[in-house]
Amino acid sequence: MVKRIIYSVIILLIGIAVGYKLFGTKPSATPILTSANLYRPVQYANDSVVAQSETIFNGEIINVKQGDKIQDAVKKANPGDLIRVYPGTYSETVYIDKDNLTFQGVIQEGEWPTLDGFKKLNDAFLYSGNGIRIENFKITNYKGNGIMGQAGNNFIIRNNWIVDTGVYGIFPQYGKNGLVEHNVLTGIEDAAIYIGMCDNIDVKHNEVFGNVAGIEIENSRHCLVESNYAYDNTGGILAFITPGLPIKTTFDVIIRNNFVLNNNHENFGAPGSIVSGIPPGTGILIMAADDVIVENNIISGNNNAGIIITDFENGGAKAANDPESDPNPDRIVLLDNFMTNNGNEPVGELKALMMTQLSKKGPDILAIGKGEGSAIRDRKRYRTFGLGHYGMATITDTKNVFTFTLPEPVEPKQITTEQLGEFTFYGICSGCHAYDTRLIGVPVNVIQMIYKNNPEKMVEYMDNPKNLRDDYPEMPPQDYLSEEAKLAVAKYILTMKN
Repeated sequence: MVKRIIYSVIILLIGIAVGYKLFGTKPSATPILTSANLYRPVQYANDSVVAQSETIFNGEIINVKQGDKIQDAVKKANPGDLIRVYPGTYSETVYIDKDNLTFQGVIQEGEWPTLDGFKKLNDAFLYSGNGIRIENFKITNYKGNGIMGQAGNNFIIRNNWIVDTGVYGIFPQYGKNGLVEHNVLTGIEDAAIYIGMCDNIDVKHNEVFGNVAGIEIENSRHCLVESNYAYDNTGGILAFITPGLPIKTTFDVIIRNNFVLNNNHENFGAPGSIVSGIPPGTGILIMAADDVIVENNIISGNNNAGIIITDFENGGAKAANDPESDPNPDRIVLLDNFMTNNGNEPVGELKALMMTQLSKKGPDILAIGKGEGSAIRDRKRYRTFGLGHYGMATITDTKNVFTFTLPEPVEPKQITTEQLGEFTFYGICSGCHAYDTRLIGVPVNVIQMIYKNNPEKMVEYMDNPKNLRDDYPEMPPQDYLSEEAKLAVAKYILTMKN
């Protein structure tokens, strides 16, 4: 026990030193190269940029206290209002379809406002509005999601405790320009923080532990994952492409200054889902994503491998029916990371692979499968396998990339009647349903066989779903959607090709 404490203190001191090295001087306003061989747009870090979180409040304040409903406050609120929720237990799903609302928990003498689903409700917060902020809540015992965004832009989710909320903890879907920071999440059976089909997102200063996946960047672009503490998950931090989703790419992802420690938890994901294939002991996993930079992380005690970089074929993803998804990870850049004590107990195929090398120990860094244009800085520092095609990194750091969020709010998505079905699928359904790949729910091509030429029957199921298969979790009712949106998305699903 004493040795573990000493070891943890050493790791913490190293982390402080690394952080000082990176942030000891003020970032300049000069863009830098963010991958091995091409420029990407970056956010300048200069005094003219004002973070979203500093926007001045100018609306009304609506107070919610024990015995009140948060949803009633939403009904009363106008864009720009602040809804303050005082300590107490609130058992409800809060639907937010208005723009520019702030939900602020008030903490008094250590007591927080708590949303408790009592394992009967699916979601705590479900927002489709733009400019939504949710902070200072405890959320627990939901079956589906703690906080889910459905195509809302310009969001901030911070300083929440999210415990045992089913599939996902914090799940912005198909949104742009967002910040997820200073949250604590545990007990999630898929991903604690799941950035799905989003652009320009920062994920900072969160603590994720005891989940299947700590932080996932899936089919998303321009994302910064920084200064998080990911430990005791099955997999710590993931950046990957899931084939069969409407957005086909993941690129421009920076994973830096994180503690990725002891991610050896048994995998308790839904059998057959993509995350159920994550081997315990995985620190950082990159699958088919492009232009990912891994820098200045402390990666230690992950029993399978510290960093795994793989293509679809070796990562277990099925891409045969989605030719638009590039299956290979290209232009991955590995910079200075502190890696120690990884690979002590490799499992499955990695264990067999290492046995061919007459080793019982897994590597710090494993690259398997195809891909091109990748590079590493000072490979001699690490135990590696499969990096023979990696070149020498031509950049030394990314410290001038201060954020991937945008200095001005982006416009809400403008949706025509003809686009309603597609938009609804992107923003709502695609979090659980891919075309021919199992995420959480039944694949789309199976749904098409069940409801062929009968979108109205699918709408009936959306309103009152029944769990007809033991190998899939119960689908939450979608009865909060308009009749027009439900019929439009049903028709869209029946016409999807991949």
